Amino acid sequence: MGKVGVTLAAGCAVAACVVAAVMVGRSVRRRRGWRRVVRVLEELEEGCATPVGRLRQVVDAMAVEMHAGLASEGGSKLKMLLTYVYNLPTGKEKGIYYALDLGGTNFRVLRVQLGGQRSAIIQHNVDRQPIPQHLMTSTTEELFDFIATSLKDFVEGEGNVSEPWQGETRELGFTFSFPVKQTSSSSGTLIKWTKGFSIQDMVGRDVSQCLEQAMSRKGLDMRVAALINDTVGTLALCHYHDEDTVAAVIFGTGTNACYLERADAIIKGQGLLTTSGGMVVNMEWGNFWSSHLPRTLYDADLDAESPNPNDQGFEKMISGMYLGDIVRRVILRMSEESDVFGPVSSKLHMPFILRTPMIAAMHEDNSPNLTEVARILEETLEIPDVPLNVRKLVVKICDVVTRRAARLAAAGIVGILKKIGRDGAGGKTKGGSQIKMRRTVVAVEGGLYSNYTMFREYLNEAVGQILGEDVAPHVIIKATDDGSGTGAALFAASHLTSSSVVETA
Repeated sequence: MGKVGVTLAAGCAVAACVVAAVMVGRSVRRRRGWRRVVRVLEELEEGCATPVGRLRQVVDAMAVEMHAGLASEGGSKLKMLLTYVYNLPTGKEKGIYYALDLGGTNFRVLRVQLGGQRSAIIQHNVDRQPIPQHLMTSTTEELFDFIATSLKDFVEGEGNVSEPWQGETRELGFTFSFPVKQTSSSSGTLIKWTKGFSIQDMVGRDVSQCLEQAMSRKGLDMRVAALINDTVGTLALCHYHDEDTVAAVIFGTGTNACYLERADAIIKGQGLLTTSGGMVVNMEWGNFWSSHLPRTLYDADLDAESPNPNDQGFEKMISGMYLGDIVRRVILRMSEESDVFGPVSSKLHMPFILRTPMIAAMHEDNSPNLTEVARILEETLEIPDVPLNVRKLVVKICDVVTRRAARLAAAGIVGILKKIGRDGAGGKTKGGSQIKMRRTVVAVEGGLYSNYTMFREYLNEAVGQILGEDVAPHVIIKATDDGSGTGAALFAASHLTSSSVVETA
């Protein structure tokens, strides 16, 4: 072999060594990068762990906070607001009733026909309309005149002017999903506007009175029989169909709960209550907090960067508004600590770009190659060409975050049952016999529960685990729909047809 040949051979050998070294280096880096993301995942799993023992500690903490919130104003993270609702639909209601649902930039008018005997609702008509942008910042009179006009058009359009009103003012249920200080079951003053509304002359005024004055100006003979929020409406709707319903919970963009409480347990309401029976209490449980809640650095960062730090801590761990963003934060950290997702996408730095319906779609992707996971990563986060093992990693992140949320939500529900003595903790009678468990129904509404199968299954499973096999069969979690609309109409009906008070025994 000549000198040229030797030189070429040596050069090729060197090049081969360089290529081999590069390949080995890349392989080592990939292994190191993979180990780092696995470590991040393991830390996440450990930080989000919700063994049954911890869940029962959350149950106890919830019950304690409920007691404190009922004892005095400001005595707890839970507001435990009095609703002054003593009557719930019994299923005997008959007739035609109306409801108005104002909860954002749209409002709904409903007409509900009831047949009594806990029958299905015979007829249910709905008209949805947007609130014109200029009315959201105009005056109280202009906003409510517009709503009253729409309500009148709806009533007349349904042909209801010929219905036998029997000389009586028609009862209207009003769902108003803005912060209100309730002063009776049918009245309350606006504390502040949210969701883009800013009508300053309305703050501090009685919401029901403003609507009634507008209806009077438009010649509509109606009055507000019930002023409620969506959670209380869900309780009413489920109680109409099932008298064993004792509580209602919303799991949607936000979360809240209400339940039936004994009047004598509402210490801060002494002198205000007009019955010795019971009352519906609006918990505002999104602000619940306990040291037993499994908080991670992702939760802490999300809270610190939110518009309301140190507020709504429970909601930020379990509601649909936040689950997608927790997942985004985990993926961002993995991207910064390794290259398994490729270069760090700028989209990963955008809060709330990954919404909870997206993590539900990835979590429940049953395709062999996880094509839905790949699509969302590429289209939403601009992370293309993700290997299958990394897609599986993303599914696992969604699972860990969602499982924690659902199991904590379950603990919250059991906390309510513990407070009212429906958790089976009463033990045995003096004679040694087991106390008989009563059938107990909890109404649940909201897209997070109804549309996210894994969330729903994890929640139901955890309720059973916390209660135990002897008690769990007596507790039914019942999915409910449209408490904010139909529930308000049912309250109007129960106000007119029933004088009985809530039973809590």
